[in-house]
Amino acid sequence: MHAIKQICLAPDARAVDLWPAVAHTTLEWLHERQLPARDAIVLLPFAALLAPARTAFAALGGWQPKVETTLTLAASLGPPPAPEADQCTGDVVLDRLCARSLLQRQPWTQGWANDWAQTDPAGFERIVASLVDAAQALRAGAQERPPGERAAFWALARSQLAPPVGPAAAEMMLLQLALAWAAEAAPAHTDGLFGLLPSAWVAVTIGGPDEMALSVASQGHAPALELIVDAPADNPFSAVCRQSDIRRLVCEDFEAEAQAAAAEVIHALDAGRAPVALVALDRALVRRVRALLERSHVPLVDETGWVLATTRAAAAVVGLLNAAAPAAAQDALLDWLKDWPGARPAALDSLEALWRGRRHVPDRDAALQLFQDARRHLHTLAGAGTLPLAAWLKRLRDLLAGDGTLEGLRADAAGAQVLAALHLQDEGGAAWQQAAAQTRLNLAGFTAWVQATLEQSPYLPLPDPDARVVLTPLARAFGRPFGHIVVPGADHRHLGAADNPPALIGDSWAAALGLDHAAARRQRRQAALAQVLRAEHVTLLRRHRDDQDTLEESPDVEWLLLCRQRSGASVWPLQAWQPQRVARPRVGVLRPQPTAGLALPDVLSATQLDALRACPYRFFARAVLRLDDAEEIDTGLAKRDYGNWLHAVLHHFHSERVYGQPPQAQLQQAADHITRQMALDDGEMLPWRASFETFSPAYLAWCAEREAAGWYWADGESDHRRAPPELDGLSLNLRGRIDRLDHGPDGQQQLLDYKTGSADVLKRKVNNPLEDTQLAFYAALLGPAETLGAAYVALDSPKAPLLIAHKDVHFSAQTLLEGLGDEWQRLREGAAMAALGEGPVCETCEARGLCRRDHWQAP
Repeated sequence: MHAIKQICLAPDARAVDLWPAVAHTTLEWLHERQLPARDAIVLLPFAALLAPARTAFAALGGWQPKVETTLTLAASLGPPPAPEADQCTGDVVLDRLCARSLLQRQPWTQGWANDWAQTDPAGFERIVASLVDAAQALRAGAQERPPGERAAFWALARSQLAPPVGPAAAEMMLLQLALAWAAEAAPAHTDGLFGLLPSAWVAVTIGGPDEMALSVASQGHAPALELIVDAPADNPFSAVCRQSDIRRLVCEDFEAEAQAAAAEVIHALDAGRAPVALVALDRALVRRVRALLERSHVPLVDETGWVLATTRAAAAVVGLLNAAAPAAAQDALLDWLKDWPGARPAALDSLEALWRGRRHVPDRDAALQLFQDARRHLHTLAGAGTLPLAAWLKRLRDLLAGDGTLEGLRADAAGAQVLAALHLQDEGGAAWQQAAAQTRLNLAGFTAWVQATLEQSPYLPLPDPDARVVLTPLARAFGRPFGHIVVPGADHRHLGAADNPPALIGDSWAAALGLDHAAARRQRRQAALAQVLRAEHVTLLRRHRDDQDTLEESPDVEWLLLCRQRSGASVWPLQAWQPQRVARPRVGVLRPQPTAGLALPDVLSATQLDALRACPYRFFARAVLRLDDAEEIDTGLAKRDYGNWLHAVLHHFHSERVYGQPPQAQLQQAADHITRQMALDDGEMLPWRASFETFSPAYLAWCAEREAAGWYWADGESDHRRAPPELDGLSLNLRGRIDRLDHGPDGQQQLLDYKTGSADVLKRKVNNPLEDTQLAFYAALLGPAETLGAAYVALDSPKAPLLIAHKDVHFSAQTLLEGLGDEWQRLREGAAMAALGEGPVCETCEARGLCRRDHWQAP
């Protein structure tokens, strides 16, 4: 065993001089002691430093020492030892499985742990995660020590642990379990380093001490050197505060800061300072910066990655599991079906129309068949009960393989990482197989496990070989040949905020054991920032506010500024960032005037015709482009839902009515039947049922009055399609669904359209009969006979039901068909479907953003 010799390098040297100084000092020290350089090992804290360090040693010529990190050096010794079952391994996914089983086997958790895992899988996973975090922190702390010192470490940890009493008793029992589990952990891959016999060890301390490297160097039987590149921990900025090219920018808000950071990166590239580092302090902010850079065609390498659960591949797997739940919401089923290869588009459109309560469903049989096919496909998961995790994974893999989804995931970069994270591609080692066999879950628990696994797994996109920008964390941004370093988020919340330690480990206990604690994390952050400031060009950015919160200067930056002020140098000014503005002539948006020609639909509904008459462009968006506003399915009941329910109740009442029996009871039975059929919640229906109780006696009295006058219900909710002779040669059919058709005395007929809207609006429509599209369209659909009448039935009026008749509807229908024929011929010949931009229709038109009404050029 040798004491470590320490040599401090100049802390104010520029970054470009760092590695030449390390190489020169190392070789000089080896030469003085007549130690062969080719047998020496130099240890660096992370792998990104290997290339510049090796280049610096090579530039000096002669025999080169081996330059590694502790992890790369351990990997060169061979594969890691296989863990045994139930050991803490450092693999988060495997450790969480073992922790779940370990927790459920404890005498003090039996009963409630199993129940909790079944009733609240997500909550139980959080407890499991806290147990794993604590055990892995303890395991890491022990493995940083030489093997001969670990028994003393575990003894100290047990002696310092408080007894499980008082309000925190449950947390202390979990910590005791974590301690006992970590003490039996699998051997570390780096344990092999303690047996190496190089001619010398050289540990480079940069950005804070590397405890593993120092432990290996101090316990070896070879001379050891620690090269300290950092400034003293009690004054980390004393040297770098004299750097002269640090640019400080302050922005107004989140978006301004993102734009400023992207502009600084692009400016640095234009100035020839590549590669440029973009430091990830604020993950949401750098995501926005990344998007802005991609918009400007600036590729980058992302060394931080993002959560695998946010990728489309992960969403596809989780969407499948959510859809398989027995009580899956209709939105969840639709989301999955839209990606399922087995769903035919036409059937899917019909099913969505049916579930969204639209009056026209293209093919109800196809919709129901698709739903049945989907439930059969998902039954292997939905009807599985409680199974071992290994069985769940096999079922999921077979299901993905059966419909072709598995091949798509394999071909996708994120999909391949999803399959690897969930062990859907391999069997795993013996420890994994045993843990997966012991862990029993129901479908909800399996879904929660998949989500938790994907949420703690990083997604690292494939690097672009042409990228000149590197997105990296602060702890990896120094010691590398960056021409410019941009640091957004240099505020008190993101640069200087306390990190989140393991929930079960208190800071004082961690400090007593020599584990990672708040003071050590703070010193590492300050050392990393000081190293970053050695770069030739550095930009620090922050913003004034984050939503409603005010953001202040980072305490680390304030310390840096104070050091610079005390050195006698002028403080770098804080500049308010302003975007560069380019004066361009204002060009207004012209009114769109698209043409359709042969792209016109061959089937027309009343709603589409009404859109054509109100605004031709609205018709173009709806009928030609086939755009539609998708409404939420799984939401509370609205008035439209009540209208659909009431339509269905009245149709069921009339179609199933038995004359001679009390009509009031039959109407109530119809209401109960439709409520069950539509699976509506009784609580949500309560106010609507109260309205219905008031409405039903008046409706039955109205029906009795009509029947006394000779009118009887003949048909309802009937679909009709007709090609009127007035439209010959245009290949145009009319299509619609009629709410109700009554037969009366002397062969008369009357079509009725139920409405739950304002009766006054309906009266205004029929008072100008040529403007009332709907009833005239339905009359044309049935054939405009003079014996046919039409009326709206206002169901929501204080005098409901109120009949509002459209007089001479046969004349209105004939006029409508003649006008439609002329108009359709014009559109077929290429007439423009201009956006009118007038009238009340614009206020509620869903196509307003498409026609850009608010941006039109002023006349």
